[in-house]
Amino acid sequence: MADVSICFVENDASRARSGGVQSVERAFGLLETMADHGGSMGLSQLATASQLPLPTIHRIVRTLVDLGYLRQEPSRRYALGPRLIRLGESSSTMLSTWARPQLTHLVDELGESANLAMLDGDQIVYVAQVPSRHSMRMFTEVGRRVWPHCTAVGKAVLATLPARTVHEMLQRTGMPQQTEHTITDPAEFGRELARTADRGYAVDDGEQEIGVRCVAVAVPDAPSKLGLSISGPTSRVTDDLVARAVPLLTRAARDLSEELSGQARA
Repeated sequence: MADVSICFVENDASRARSGGVQSVERAFGLLETMADHGGSMGLSQLATASQLPLPTIHRIVRTLVDLGYLRQEPSRRYALGPRLIRLGESSSTMLSTWARPQLTHLVDELGESANLAMLDGDQIVYVAQVPSRHSMRMFTEVGRRVWPHCTAVGKAVLATLPARTVHEMLQRTGMPQQTEHTITDPAEFGRELARTADRGYAVDDGEQEIGVRCVAVAVPDAPSKLGLSISGPTSRVTDDLVARAVPLLTRAARDLSEELSGQARA
């Protein structure tokens, strides 16, 4: 890790290199740090996580509170504010637009519903879906929020995160049991994430809804923690279909990552 003191020096040379927007970079960095920690943190926690001095954090936080991007809770902790909702809704709409070609291709090739979901705080939120053309199919409402530990897309995303981050998240969520198949033991879930990381994909076998099977992969190098999945009745999402789906999902995730990178550079 580079000497963190470099981050705190604000001389003329560093301002020239950054174009004079270092404070903007820091503000967005703090917002992302809070999102990664469940959306609520104290100043000392922010200082530890960001490696910025408390006076700097306090100035940025006060500005974000004044603008409505953060709010101060009665406990004196800070939480993500309501003004972020409008930005989130707009970005979700754009994500849905960019992902639609990949999702449509997955449905054409595999016949089952294809989904794009994102880790938002401690939950998975579905941001796009192209439904299967079967009369009996899985339909997930865009905007629906679910717990990550009982979904394939949640497992795929969590498998890319540091173990400590996952542990802290599971402590906050409590790992609610959705069905008799839901994994609710942290140690067992840790082994499940290890398997997911080793093979490169995750499976939900009736852990969120009885009779439904899903397979998912994480979107690599994405600006947010994203995952792609297909879902359908257990009778159709067989092991053979999973074997066919994994390379297609992996290719679609890579294509979407490249699309998002291109949009970021544009």
